[in-house]
Amino acid sequence: MISLYYAPGAICPSHRSLRLVVQDTALSRREHEFEPRRERHRLMPLGDPGHLPVSMALGQPESGAMLNMPFVVTENCIKCKYTDCVEVCPVDCFHEGPNFLVIDPEECIDCTLCEPECPINAIYPEDDVPAGQEAFIQLNADLSKVWPVLTERKDAPDDAKEWEGKPDKLPLLER
Repeated sequence: MISLYYAPGAICPSHRSLRLVVQDTALSRREHEFEPRRERHRLMPLGDPGHLPVSMALGQPESGAMLNMPFVVTENCIKCKYTDCVEVCPVDCFHEGPNFLVIDPEECIDCTLCEPECPINAIYPEDDVPAGQEAFIQLNADLSKVWPVLTERKDAPDDAKEWEGKPDKLPLLER
């Protein structure tokens, strides 16, 4: 479940922005209970006074706006392609290539559910992408435009375990 609510003192007239708090809960598979994962705070531009466009409420950029990349799939996913993250995603933001997954920045609502589900820690918030893997930010944005959406969990490749944690896999990425 994802909850959006106005934070106290959220409206800032001088900047015409509104702070929304996104709070999510996720089902813990081991305990079979809901537990809060994390809260994220965002500043959202306001359109007409008293009206927040749906696209902005979902964190999607308006035409010509700067792209916000909430989460990024990084190198460790190449040739592993576990899809546990897809199963918990409340929107259709994952796209599948031959041996890699990417997140569409225009669909991702920054709910944080995918990050802890990745068994190989290949998903990071944009601000926390490991040094040397910054190119994956643009790679996710570009490939999500051409690869098909993936909405259901699939089995990982047979040799996925062999590729877990191996460095320098970018040349192996199949487009």
